[in-house]
Amino acid sequence: MHDALAGRRVFVTGGARGLGVAFVTTLAGRGAKVAFGDVLEAEGRALAATLTEAGHAAHFIPLDLADPASIEACIAMSVEKLGGLDGLINNAAITNSGGKFADELTTETWDAVMNVNVRGTWLASTAAMPHLRDSGRGAIVNIASDTALWGAPKLLAYVASKGAVIAMTRSLAREFGAYGVTVNAIAPGLTEVEATAYVPAERHEYYLKGRALNRAQVPDDVNGPVLFLLSDAARFVTGQLLPVNGGFVMN
Repeated sequence: MHDALAGRRVFVTGGARGLGVAFVTTLAGRGAKVAFGDVLEAEGRALAATLTEAGHAAHFIPLDLADPASIEACIAMSVEKLGGLDGLINNAAITNSGGKFADELTTETWDAVMNVNVRGTWLASTAAMPHLRDSGRGAIVNIASDTALWGAPKLLAYVASKGAVIAMTRSLAREFGAYGVTVNAIAPGLTEVEATAYVPAERHEYYLKGRALNRAQVPDDVNGPVLFLLSDAARFVTGQLLPVNGGFVMN
């Protein structure tokens, strides 16, 4: 059966680890042409090699979201490799503030988180927008977090950054809508990937007990909603936030 995402040209930030690997692997497996960026170069190149050897179209491009010049160059290179751009998944983020109360954070930590999670999302979106406009079916999916919906404690910089991503999604949707580009956000719950291995066991247990669907969250739980928002089935959906957390937070 023909897949709705076959031939779709998509760029993923933070594609070498965690949920990013799931997005890149699933898109490639469905026939999309994928480019992805990350600061983790060894992991990124290894993933691209694995997917290429399996016959998929996947390209790794080094990306540092803290560096505006790196973002510009990465988007330009992805467009060159893919022959255009139909979709952007703003997935990359850093935590850094985990386990500290608000008055224990340093301004350096705050700025580092905001530069990557907020400024990086903004700059990647604006760099990609002309190419998404030209595709005629451009879509941006921002990966936020349900921590911004329930106010997770001892995680302030990250929570604030993801709240900003949610707000930014709505504003960008209004601006980019004039060019036919949709912008939506997904707010995953605590997902079992290597990037969340640092999270204390009691926080995992807190999520598990609080979900309407009482089980652990895995990357495939997030894949489906993201792929839907990239597809033509969601062409009239924009500016929306979709919590994907098994009912831990209901929006």
